[in-house]
Amino acid sequence: MRHAIGLIAAVALGVLPRALPATAPQGNAAGEYSKHFSALSQLSIAVADTMPAEKYGFRPHPESMSFGELMSHVASTNYQFCAGLKDTNTPALPSPSDKEAIVRFLSDSFQYCSTVINSLTEEQLNAVHNSPDGRLPGREVLLAMYIHVAHHRGQAEIYLRDNGIKPPAYRI
Repeated sequence: MRHAIGLIAAVALGVLPRALPATAPQGNAAGEYSKHFSALSQLSIAVADTMPAEKYGFRPHPESMSFGELMSHVASTNYQFCAGLKDTNTPALPSPSDKEAIVRFLSDSFQYCSTVINSLTEEQLNAVHNSPDGRLPGREVLLAMYIHVAHHRGQAEIYLRDNGIKPPAYRI
């Protein structure tokens, strides 16, 4: 099951054909997840950086989140997923409104999650935790978080294209 979820995560992240260096210590139970987390976070932050500050209020449809709201949503939800993995409450979160603060919020959320993921034990990966998607085993919380980030990053890339901006290329 663990390898199946890892394979699904790799497919969802589009990283299956490429090998990424592990960021977790050798033998870390969460190594299969943390080795892809660096690429996930770097590309997401690059997408946020690519949108000009004056376009952070852009929304492709009146009912859509603005680009800034979308990036803040990813950051907030990262904190929720990772606090759930720690079985703690989500820390107090800022409400940034400008590009610089939103990118910092997003970056900080990935750093918070990186610390959590790199310290997960096999027991925590098997245990059931609260998450924005309900109570799930740790591995499924991680998968749900990765899918959530990839989904909204894809939306953000469309926001960029709607503004005539080429999204950053996937990189390892």
